[in-house]
Amino acid sequence: MQLDKKNVKTALFAASCALLGSNAVAEDWEYDAAIMYYGESDRVQAVEGIFHANKDLKNGREFSGKVVLDSLTGASANGAVPQDTPQTFTSPSGKGRYEGKANEMPLDDSFVDTRLQLGGQWSQPLGENYLFSAGANLSAEFDYQSIAFNTMIGRYLNKKNTTLSLGLSYAFDRIQPDGGRPIALSRTVPDAEQFDSQEAFDQAFNATRQSGGDDSKNTLDIIFGLTQVINRRWITQFNFSLSEVDGYLTDAYKIVSEVNTDGRAISQRYESRPSTRSKMAFFAQSKYHFKKSVWDISYRISDDDWGLTGQSLETRYRYMFANNSYLEPHIRFYQQDAADFYQPFLLAGEALPEFVSADYRIGKLNTYTVGLKYGKKINNGREYGVRLEYYNQTPQDIGIEAPGQLAAQDLYPSINAVIVQFSYKY
Repeated sequence: MQLDKKNVKTALFAASCALLGSNAVAEDWEYDAAIMYYGESDRVQAVEGIFHANKDLKNGREFSGKVVLDSLTGASANGAVPQDTPQTFTSPSGKGRYEGKANEMPLDDSFVDTRLQLGGQWSQPLGENYLFSAGANLSAEFDYQSIAFNTMIGRYLNKKNTTLSLGLSYAFDRIQPDGGRPIALSRTVPDAEQFDSQEAFDQAFNATRQSGGDDSKNTLDIIFGLTQVINRRWITQFNFSLSEVDGYLTDAYKIVSEVNTDGRAISQRYESRPSTRSKMAFFAQSKYHFKKSVWDISYRISDDDWGLTGQSLETRYRYMFANNSYLEPHIRFYQQDAADFYQPFLLAGEALPEFVSADYRIGKLNTYTVGLKYGKKINNGREYGVRLEYYNQTPQDIGIEAPGQLAAQDLYPSINAVIVQFSYKY
């Protein structure tokens, strides 16, 4: 039962369900392997491989481990506004440059990353009415490292039809931006060709950087869970979570355009975000097993002190056929309001705010995902599956009037992506 710090609610639910069958006979190792492709139109491309192993031991004890390898390439929006002429930007490292096309959202095409994650989880009963679980996760990429620890305790009630749980997770993250941490709201340096020498460029670039090349952030998550078995076909779950984040929360690679009354970008500034963030969320899920199908529906609502609120509705319906194969349609809707300090650009001459970001990911947006999975159970408990999904993300206008030629630009372009996954269990 992998208790990932970004999705502890799912693991708590899995742990609670496992409680219901804690008297099962110990089995051999079980393995799950999957490979997934995620591709955005003209933007980010990602390939992810996952290997998960699970061992049921005697007396209800269980161990699981997971290895995840991600590879990302492509282009990512840098936060600048589009213009009716091409734009040139210095890369975040200061060692290169890239160009933004006319009348298109500027994209940093130097984006590339590889991430390796290792995780392990142990769980066991504590007497007749309690379950304990603990684990750790390690994650590393070229500019980011994370180590997280988690623990959970569950309490059975009502003949084990009711489970109360409390989960804690603490993560230590190290951020090492390529090129160093920019000074918040400082102006970016034009590319080296506009300087008399490389030395002059390096001096100007270094003046925009903070002392010390790296920084850190810490995250504490607390989750209170309730799982209720209604009958032999129906199970429900409710979670309430609190999260406190402290440290370097600015995206070192994002910038904000400073425009004049004609809508012309006269400079680019590095974004600035608060150094703390408090979040809370409520999650509810229900699963019902019909004679030949299983319906799974969930709802989540969240809020934080950045003013960023969101809610999602997700459902899956798995229909089993006589030959042990199944089809599983999947639909998810998500809506998000913008953070208080989100704005697509700055107006020259106006006082600079303390915090500002043009990152569309913390702006107002709507998304939906639709997909279908086909799977089949074969001999000796083996199973394979194929999943195909379509994802759409549509940023929304937050009501800031765009001046001059900027009014003719698309400041909120939508993103479309395709997801393909192959999985095998044995």
